[in-house]
Amino acid sequence: MAKRKHSEGQIRQALKSLQGGRTADDVAQELGVSRHTVYSWKAKYWGMDATEVEELKQLREENSRLKKLIADLILDSDVLQSALRRSPPGS
Repeated sequence: MAKRKHSEGQIRQALKSLQGGRTADDVAQELGVSRHTVYSWKAKYWGMDATEVEELKQLREENSRLKKLIADLILDSDVLQSALRRSPPGS
């Protein structure tokens, strides 16, 4: 089953509903997610305003991009080191 992406707005609205007294089961059913997902959102985003949620999203995307970049650089380094080890001495 494919993961569904919910917008930050939907997540914030769900958390506002929780603050308003609705149960996690009601909110989860309305959005078509599990109760666990609602609790996960609550753990991640509770108390954040819209700009903080957007900033968190941007930081996570940047972190992911940087991790991929580092992985590529490590791979390049390993390939170069392997090539240097195989080259005959004095070449």
